[in-house]
Amino acid sequence: MVIDVKNIAVEEVTCSTCQACCCRLEVMLITDTGVPKKYIAQDRWGGETMLRLDDGWCSALDRETMLCTIYEQRPWICREFEMGSDECRDERTAFL
Repeated sequence: MVIDVKNIAVEEVTCSTCQACCCRLEVMLITDTGVPKKYIAQDRWGGETMLRLDDGWCSALDRETMLCTIYEQRPWICREFEMGSDECRDERTAFL
């Protein structure tokens, strides 16, 4: 028998509690938003992706503040990834 659990408190994800877990995902560049070339890598099929450094994080992420250094030029997929969404919470759970 499965018992549904309801009314479980969920930690709110805000700018001050964000852990930038999405900045560990592979990000394909599918539109031109002006991402500086030094942050772009090519995958094995010739597609452009955000460069990730040896630590696994996006190269555009400031490691001290955990904020995007190219926020105004960030890729489309980063703009669409909603903080606190189910996908965001899934990544936080997988990372932590």
